[in-house]
Amino acid sequence: MIFLTFLTAIGLSGVAGYYSVIGLAAIFPGSFWPVIFMGSVLEVSKLVTVSWLYNNWKECPFLIKSYLCAAVTILMLITSMGIFGFLSKAHLEHSSDNAPLVNKISILDERIKIEKEKVDANRKILKQYDEIVDQTMGRTTDEKGTDKAQAIRRSQQKERSRILQEINQSQASLAKYSEERAPLSNELKKTEADFGPIKYIAALLYNQTVDVDLIDKAVRVVILLIIVVFDPLAILLLIAANMSMRKPESLKPVVKETKMEDIDIPVFVPKDDSIHVDKDNVTNIVIDEATGESIPPIGVNKKLKPKYDYSEPFSFKENK
Repeated sequence: MIFLTFLTAIGLSGVAGYYSVIGLAAIFPGSFWPVIFMGSVLEVSKLVTVSWLYNNWKECPFLIKSYLCAAVTILMLITSMGIFGFLSKAHLEHSSDNAPLVNKISILDERIKIEKEKVDANRKILKQYDEIVDQTMGRTTDEKGTDKAQAIRRSQQKERSRILQEINQSQASLAKYSEERAPLSNELKKTEADFGPIKYIAALLYNQTVDVDLIDKAVRVVILLIIVVFDPLAILLLIAANMSMRKPESLKPVVKETKMEDIDIPVFVPKDDSIHVDKDNVTNIVIDEATGESIPPIGVNKKLKPKYDYSEPFSFKENK
């Protein structure tokens, strides 16, 4: 578990550092490689500072400790700023891919709108001409009224022909613009499919019709949430790994040396002194107070002396 925690902390810090360095280079594009080098050194320094502070917290002077803590905090903010720049750049690049399509479609939509207005205006004029003829016919019941209405229609004929011609031209233009717009619209829908998740997030956050501004706001909210748990989590995991590697003093076994004379060890000594115990030559005994176990005494010399003398066969002579 210690290795897994340490590996996760290093991996998370490495990814955060990579995003941060690339983001800082995007913020300062004029000095790309110097910014890359500077950001990389700062990221490594931050991790080393955190580990050193944890392991030397009690021995470190207050001023040095205060400065290092402030430096780590500022470096975390810089890392978060770099991550924000990296993710924002990725979003803007993807959005810029749609900009040409959006502009072309907007121009075509404007032209389609103009042609539709022309058609509506010309149809309105034709309707007015028809109303004039109808009113003339309605106000009379003799042949003179009918002739007058026909005369009015003949006088409108040239204008009607011009208006009908404009309507036909406008309709032809509408068909042309719609045909040009169709493939662009399909391509735009395919590219906008990538914005589907963020659109749902924006709708959930703001509870209104989603537009480009709301999508940008939702992206910023998501990026801020990522920043909150990115670099701070890496630093805390690194501290946790250091805590796991440093075993608490209370868990270490307590070893105490105890002399032989301090322990009452029962020793069996027969009456004939066949077993001899030399307590002066007994070495110290090591006892683990945590477990209560002890190592058997070393130095008990057992001198066995036979009772009979077997130098002569079948003599059964006792030794003196």
